[in-house]
Amino acid sequence: MVNKDQVAGVVKQVKGSVKEAAGKATGDRQTQASGMADRAAGKVQKAYGDVKDKVRKAL
Repeated sequence: MVNKDQVAGVVKQVKGSVKEAAGKATGDRQTQASGMADRAAGKVQKAYGDVKDKVRKAL
């Protein structure tokens, strides 16, 4: 079963990828960096959700 942290993490990753691509396309380094940060935050949140799910299943 997927929990809200896993879903939110994937959404942040997608949002970050879009922002990063937009920054590259427009030459806006700040938007590109913001997208990279969002993508990294999404990966962390998804990993947290994965661990939460594994712990819940183990109990």
